[in-house]
Amino acid sequence: MANLVELVKELRDKTGAGMLDCKKALEANDNDIEKAIDWLREKGIAKSQAKAGRVAAEGLSTIITEGNKAVIVEINSETDFTARTDKFKDMVKLVAKTILDNQPKDVEEALSLKVGAGTVNEEISTVSFATGEKMTLRRFEVVTKTDDQQFGTYVHHDGKTACVVVINGTNAEVGKPVAMQIASMKPQYVDRDHMPAEIVAHETEIQKEIAKNDPKNAGKPDSIIEKMVAGRVSKSLQDLCLVDQAFILDGNKKVSAYLSENNSSVESFVLYVVGEGIEKKKDNWVEEVQAALK
Repeated sequence: MANLVELVKELRDKTGAGMLDCKKALEANDNDIEKAIDWLREKGIAKSQAKAGRVAAEGLSTIITEGNKAVIVEINSETDFTARTDKFKDMVKLVAKTILDNQPKDVEEALSLKVGAGTVNEEISTVSFATGEKMTLRRFEVVTKTDDQQFGTYVHHDGKTACVVVINGTNAEVGKPVAMQIASMKPQYVDRDHMPAEIVAHETEIQKEIAKNDPKNAGKPDSIIEKMVAGRVSKSLQDLCLVDQAFILDGNKKVSAYLSENNSSVESFVLYVVGEGIEKKKDNWVEEVQAALK
């Protein structure tokens, strides 16, 4: 007989329920997978086996701040229509507030947090059951700051893009424009100091080869070539770095200039784009019609 770990994994794959709920279901049903599935369905934790195979790549992100703490959360649904309902929006806010209050270390721990008469997982499952869609708490991050720092937050009107940034400085007005910049231009790093050395090294080697193979550079001193390569590397990588980007509210200056003017700097940021990295199902209508006609 498969051990408990394997059974929990199998049950989770079939139902989409959390590990703790799967473990409880198996223990309550003598490790019988089919009975455990029924148990989860009866509890409203898993509506059907078929739901687990569906892709939840829509949904919402939200941000809540309280004092020196902030949380950014992404919860996915199968359709944008469901994500725009009040029931789904209210659930996302409730889950985010619960996570902020308890600061769990990971998604599994977050799903087991108490909320109302049940758990976060049961709260999500209740909305999932009511809508008939698969829903998942995909990710979250609790962000902290000091009294000398400011939060900047921005959530796009459709809830698909959200950013929280920690600003060094006392100007509380700086944070939101910077958060909007990050949400719009999607940098990967604050600056070159935060960029992994291997990325810079890789781009440097590419630019060296480009310079080496350009006949216009024949006979030029090495010092000139090195300056040329350094300039090209900087230009190539600038869009990856927040401070090197053109400021969206004033294209004549860089973000670094805007920050400097306001005696501020960026400590860190977290950016969520809903569904990013999830492979969405591509419907093949021809195959579906042919299958239906057989």
